[in-house]
Amino acid sequence: MEQIAEQALEKKAEGVISLDLIELTSLTDYFVICSANTEPQIKAICDNIRKGTIYKPWHIEGYEKLHWVLIDYIDVVVHVFRTTEREYYNLEKLWADAPRMEFTD
Repeated sequence: MEQIAEQALEKKAEGVISLDLIELTSLTDYFVICSANTEPQIKAICDNIRKGTIYKPWHIEGYEKLHWVLIDYIDVVVHVFRTTEREYYNLEKLWADAPRMEFTD
């Protein structure tokens, strides 16, 4: 999870956080959520995460449109949002009961 956050921050991702979902759902253990303002930056963040982690993602969704990209590593699900989509879907509010960790450079 920390490695994923570091990879996102290398490409100037904004608002990088993780949510600990272990006690709340069986879907995954953690979400890592971040955002960017442009499609090229979202692509760069996603590519850097994939290159910088030793595990191959189980599933990737949204990479073609680059508005909300989901990279599923089973135990960790990464959400890379365009800033407007992040504000609209507001996963942080949906999972407000989850313990949160913020990452900065």
